[in-house]
Amino acid sequence: MTSEPILTSGFPLGSSAGLVTAFEWLGKPYRLTRVDMLGEMRTDAYKRLNGRVETPVLITGEGRVLTETMAIALWLEARDLERRITFEPGTPEADRLHQYVAFLNTGFTGAFTPLWVALEAEEATEEERETLRKFGRDFVAKRHEQLEAMIGDSNYLLGDKPTLADAVFAGVARWVDFHKAVDPQDYPRILALRQRIEAEPAFRFAVAVEDGKPAIGSGAMKGLVPLADVLRETSAALAA
Repeated sequence: MTSEPILTSGFPLGSSAGLVTAFEWLGKPYRLTRVDMLGEMRTDAYKRLNGRVETPVLITGEGRVLTETMAIALWLEARDLERRITFEPGTPEADRLHQYVAFLNTGFTGAFTPLWVALEAEEATEEERETLRKFGRDFVAKRHEQLEAMIGDSNYLLGDKPTLADAVFAGVARWVDFHKAVDPQDYPRILALRQRIEAEPAFRFAVAVEDGKPAIGSGAMKGLVPLADVLRETSAALAA
């Protein structure tokens, strides 16, 4: 373990790919830990790291454990002194950034919850699953309509360069393909934004790491840390 922050990146299809993208855009040293969300994330050892059994988790350089995408996004914002992916605090642009990140992390992400429950609820009947799927598809469509109306004419959510909001969006937006929740062609602004971000080297790097494939990033990522090492070190720190 080093003094560099360590981010857990869940697979398959973890929303944390968005935060990996943000770390790459930020360009400051960090390390990654890949977490199998269908296996190792459900162990007692991982529950001691995050009792809600979720990714992402950030272990700061000081050894503190920080959970929840919104909290980690704000941690990144506070360290973006060059304003590569955020804006000066107190400005209208910063307020709009917070608005987007909040909506994407709550309403937009939450719309997919019924679809994930339908997939993972082992004791649910097929009728219950179909009810969840229908509700989920309707909810995802509603949130897509809302986001489509929010997007302007710029290349990214907040101008002509990607920001923290685009990273949070990218980690979740691809779920629509997996669940076949809506037809992406019905939301041309969202589709164009997705295609633009998914072509970014930072996002391609995040997905490659997620898939366990060799990848070359910006150089900010200083290596992979085995999850067992993170769990052992953080357990020792919490017990101290």
